[in-house]
Amino acid sequence: MQKRKLGNKLEVSAIGLGCMGMSFGYGPAADQHEMIQLMHEAVDKGITFFDTAEVYGPFTNERLVGEALAPFKGKVVIATKFGFNIVDGKMAGVNSRPENIRKVADESLQRLRVDVLDLFYQHRVDPNVPIEEVAGTVKDLIQEGKVRYFGLSEAGELTIRRAHAVLPVTALQSEYSLWTRQHETEIIPTIEELGIGLVAYSPLGKGFLAGKIDEHTTFAEGDIRNVLPRYTEAARVANKALLDLIQSFAEQKQATPAQIALAWVLAQKPWIVPIPGTTKRHRMLENIGAIAIQFTKEELAEIEKASAHIKVQGTRYTESMERATGL
Repeated sequence: MQKRKLGNKLEVSAIGLGCMGMSFGYGPAADQHEMIQLMHEAVDKGITFFDTAEVYGPFTNERLVGEALAPFKGKVVIATKFGFNIVDGKMAGVNSRPENIRKVADESLQRLRVDVLDLFYQHRVDPNVPIEEVAGTVKDLIQEGKVRYFGLSEAGELTIRRAHAVLPVTALQSEYSLWTRQHETEIIPTIEELGIGLVAYSPLGKGFLAGKIDEHTTFAEGDIRNVLPRYTEAARVANKALLDLIQSFAEQKQATPAQIALAWVLAQKPWIVPIPGTTKRHRMLENIGAIAIQFTKEELAEIEKASAHIKVQGTRYTESMERATGL
């Protein structure tokens, strides 16, 4: 497995594993024993970077990841996140007050069964708490030996710069893929300037770019895609144009659409690490195969030119979700 560095310091596998869907977001939680086996095999295949958060479940995903990766202490990097109120088992708005950050850090250490949190992200920006105060609190946690590196998620340019001035930001985790590219205008140039890595979540567009979802696909109760504008039947029909482009390159490269979509993300910058999530062993192995795919400059230019004429239909999230959680 190839390695990449986030923030010029934190070395991780070139592809990580997003663990959220094992417990949360895509219908009923998967079988815990099977997910532990999946993570064990991921380590065996060279994946060293695992992503979770307290709100996934809530709490259950951190416990699952902690149990699964306990045998590999010191050999893997686990990223988790703070920044929400959790009331009666549900997210209830953002909360990055220092006392909450400290509380989450202590509880996450216990659930993950580790002595230090490798990468601790602010999950979403809290407009009520200055980012300098957030960064200062994490800086204190680093000095206390509870956290190794600081990250932000879906933060804007000014927030990133202000945080970085207080405490170097190792990684920004934001959605990035062939159909989610808004960060290329300001965010990616900013983090490149500052030496911050990008951890790309949903690099397969919550499964759509893998080519297995069409207008006839149904999702389980509790699956977030049931309410996302980009997943309406009409949007899925319209967005097939992007899939057709990906499929054409899959045929040329004797690869799968998922591998092409991931290889494209990997090809953008050497400090971008995609973290596709899955609950299936064969998908995890398929995703790892993307590392072997190389694009020429001409091929990347061809993808750029063709995709520029494709308008993706549907926003990433609903307006109410944006307001409630900043997702």
